[in-house]
Amino acid sequence: MGTCLDIKIKRANKVYHAGEVLSGVVVISGKDSIQHQGVSLTVEGSVNLQLSAKSVGVFEAFYNSVKPIQIINSTIEMVKPGKFPSGKTEIPFEFPLHVKGNKVLYETYHGVFVNIQYTLRCDMRRSLLAKDVTKTCEFIVHSAPQKGKLTPSPVDFTITPETLQNVRERALLPKFLIRGHLSSTSCVITQPLTGELLVESSEAAIKSIELQLVRVETCGCAEGYARDATEIQNIQIADGDVCRSLSVPIYMVFPRLFTCPTLETTNFKVECVLSLFGQFHQYSILTSFLARALTLWQLGDSRLTGERSRQWRRGSLHWAIAGGDQT
Repeated sequence: MGTCLDIKIKRANKVYHAGEVLSGVVVISGKDSIQHQGVSLTVEGSVNLQLSAKSVGVFEAFYNSVKPIQIINSTIEMVKPGKFPSGKTEIPFEFPLHVKGNKVLYETYHGVFVNIQYTLRCDMRRSLLAKDVTKTCEFIVHSAPQKGKLTPSPVDFTITPETLQNVRERALLPKFLIRGHLSSTSCVITQPLTGELLVESSEAAIKSIELQLVRVETCGCAEGYARDATEIQNIQIADGDVCRSLSVPIYMVFPRLFTCPTLETTNFKVECVLSLFGQFHQYSILTSFLARALTLWQLGDSRLTGERSRQWRRGSLHWAIAGGDQT
C-alpha cells in the first residue's frame, strides 16, 4: 500500500457559515515510514464564470474579466519537513472563515455559467524522487441565517389562451380556464414553495401539467451582459386529464447547491424563475402557461409576519410574466 492522504471535516454535512471555524483532521497513512518536505493546508473560495456557446465572440471584453473571482485564499503550514511513522497519523486543523475587506462569503452554488465553490487542499511535498501527494475536499458555505420574520406575498393567477404570450399558433389552442394561487412569492430557501391549481374548464383533454424551476444566470462586464436560462428541476403535478374544479396541490422544495439566495454583483447575477407547463392530448402542444419570479431569503427563523427586517440577506427571483393574469 502506498502513501494515502485524506481530509476529514468535523461536520458530517460539511456546512459552515461566515465567521465559523472550519475544523477537522488530515489523515496520513502508509505501510512504511514516509519522508516528506512539509505538509500545508489551503482553503480556497472562488466564483468561476463562463459564457454560453451562443455568446462566445459577442462580448470580447468579457474575457478580460472572466478570470475566477477569489473570495478567500489562506494557507497554513501544518508540519515542517520530516518523517511520518508507519501506520496512521492524524493532524488536526482549524480555519476561521473570515474574509478581508468588503468581500462576502457567497453561498455555495453549482450553476451552469456561474459556479461558487469552496475547497480544502492538502499538499504533502516529497523529495525529487517521490511524487507530491495532494488531496482536495469541498465544503459548503451557507449564507448566515438572519433572525427575522417574513412578510407573505401571495399571488392569485388566471390562465386562458388570451393571457399566453409568445404563442405562434394561438388559433390551434383549445379554450381553457385555469385558476390558482401561490402561498407566497417571498420564500425562505429552506422552506417549500406551496400553492394550488384548479382546471375550471378545458375543451381538450389535458395530458399533463408540470412545474419547472429555471435558473437565470447573467455574466458580463460594463461592455455588455449575457443572460442564459437553464432548467434546475421539473416536477409533474398532474398526469392525465385533470378533474375539473379539483384542487391540485403545488409543492416544490428548492434544491440546495443548485439554488441560492439571488446574488447581484458587478460581473454576475443569479436569479430563478418558476414556470408552469401544460400539454394537451389531441393538439400535441406544449404550452408555457405561466412564469413567475420568486424572492428567496435565508432566515434563521422562517415564521411569517407583517414586519420586515432590513437585516435580511435577500435574493430575488423576479417573476417574468410569460402568461397569466394576477388578480
